[in-house]
Amino acid sequence: MDAKNTRKDYITDTIIKRNPDVVGIYRLIMKVDSDNFRTSSIQNILKCIKAKSIEVIIFARKLNDAEFLHSKVLTNLIEFKKQSDVIIANRMVDELNDVASKVYTRDLFGTD
Repeated sequence: MDAKNTRKDYITDTIIKRNPDVVGIYRLIMKVDSDNFRTSSIQNILKCIKAKSIEVIIFARKLNDAEFLHSKVLTNLIEFKKQSDVIIANRMVDELNDVASKVYTRDLFGTD
């Protein structure tokens, strides 16, 4: 097993151990100001969480679809925060500070 798969499995297991009913994914993109989410590694994590019968929702301002990979897409951040028990974010951003206890991120410094 390579390091990327080991890291994805660790992230998935850590989130599942929080016992959430709903996991929110804050933006599908991996880099600031990017719009390339079709091949992001978060998709594998999303699929693994859903395989455990945990609902996954996605916050994505730039995605006009109602669903992505069979998960509901929200464009309203307030609703997204309310509905999510755990929020996966690539980095901690100011607009998630009020729900910091829900946020799972490996970013320690707020940078790419």
